Amino acid sequence: MDSLLPPPPLRSADQYRNWLDLPREVTASILKRLGVIEILTSAQKVCLLWRSICKDPSMWRMINTGYVRNLWSIPYDLEQMCRHAVDRSCSQLVGIKVGWFCMDGLLKYITESSSRLRYLEVARCSIISDKEWSEAVANIPLLEELELSYCSWNTEKILEAVGRSCPHLKSLKLRSEVYWRDPFKGCDLWAVAMAENMPGLVSLLLVGNRLTNDGLQAILDGCPHVQSLELWCCRHVSMEGNFGRKCSERIKNLRFHYFSDHEFEKILINSGYYDQDDNDYENFGLEYIED
Repeated sequence: MDSLLPPPPLRSADQYRNWLDLPREVTASILKRLGVIEILTSAQKVCLLWRSICKDPSMWRMINTGYVRNLWSIPYDLEQMCRHAVDRSCSQLVGIKVGWFCMDGLLKYITESSSRLRYLEVARCSIISDKEWSEAVANIPLLEELELSYCSWNTEKILEAVGRSCPHLKSLKLRSEVYWRDPFKGCDLWAVAMAENMPGLVSLLLVGNRLTNDGLQAILDGCPHVQSLELWCCRHVSMEGNFGRKCSERIKNLRFHYFSDHEFEKILINSGYYDQDDNDYENFGLEYIED
């Protein structure tokens, strides 16, 4: 039946929008919504105007490399692209998100070039040494927000280094892999590192952390300014009785989410976790959380 419909009327040339006629600031606002890969491989090649905008340091105050699904099969060197983006910021960088490709050398390169950095997120990364972390964070004393998501390293040492070098840190988000029928015992080393080194902390999010009530109490004692605390699947913490009441009275915005093994199994099934192969991490853990 669609073939019987009349074709749409043709538009005259003056009825089509010329994207090059948009004000420069509007075009820049649109291009900022693209990721690093899209800008460097496509957008800047459209025309001279777009290339000029894409080379403006103000375009690179926030850098988001995004999550790359098939990291090892893409035809780009993500580390070099990230370095290029940092260079284009001309030391104006204030926030950056990096992923798997961030290894020894890159993190330090970023912070050495960006002393004004206030926000840093590192996700799904496992190849950064304690020494690299210590040297890197020493370059960013203005850091206010830090997110570490699903990374494998000595987080206790990293938290100590961040606390020593970044006295303005106000927000910390730590996401760990969450396991069904958690086989691990409680551990408060991370909590003690926060309590002893981050007195100015205001907001804290923990996913899959192994801290106990003692560790949480240490955080409350060592971080007296905490106003927002969110715990997801921290299975060794109990908010029952007097302790839960004290936390509710002490913390302005307290959110505690605990799942039984049965409930967590349903979450994994509904998230599609069991439908993924061993190399697919897009839906792993609690990625469905919107914080």
